[in-house]
Amino acid sequence: MSYTPTLEKQYKEQIVQALMKEFGYKTVMQVPRLEKIVINQGVGDAVADKKLIDISVKELSTISGQQAVPRYSKKDISNFKLRKKMPIGASVTLRRDNMYEFLERLIRVALPRIRDFKGINSKLDGRGNYTLGVEEQIIFPEINIDSVNKIMGMNITFVTSGKTDEEAFALLREFGLPFKNLKKN
Repeated sequence: MSYTPTLEKQYKEQIVQALMKEFGYKTVMQVPRLEKIVINQGVGDAVADKKLIDISVKELSTISGQQAVPRYSKKDISNFKLRKKMPIGASVTLRRDNMYEFLERLIRVALPRIRDFKGINSKLDGRGNYTLGVEEQIIFPEINIDSVNKIMGMNITFVTSGKTDEEAFALLREFGLPFKNLKKN
């Protein structure tokens, strides 16, 4: 018997039905779905200290459960002492089971650990995608606070198949993302 993440089961059994009722879809295939989650971490200080990139890749791999890759600059910028093809960040793209597992850990464990947490902003990008900025990587329980050299933030982007922001917002709300000023009908 194969393993299915809890949020994937919830999507198939409850969220699809709720969205079909809310938006009046005729088939299940019209319902928006979460396609991928991309986690990016920019490490601007890596220009001076190359070890920060290795630390960033290791931490992102630990948080996501999938190997992260370094990202390189595309052009020279003399004001930042940046040369082309220098490592300046790390990223990882999650799909399928890894994506649902990460989303569940984010919603149920990491976000509640943020001090004075009142919810996340509900502004999407206009194409049905949502980006969440996290200021500290230590909100994830996989990171050992004692071994952290530098507090670094990250961007977590949720890419959906929703055609509009309303569809994507409803999908993410049904998954349980704690938005501020949540308006229920």
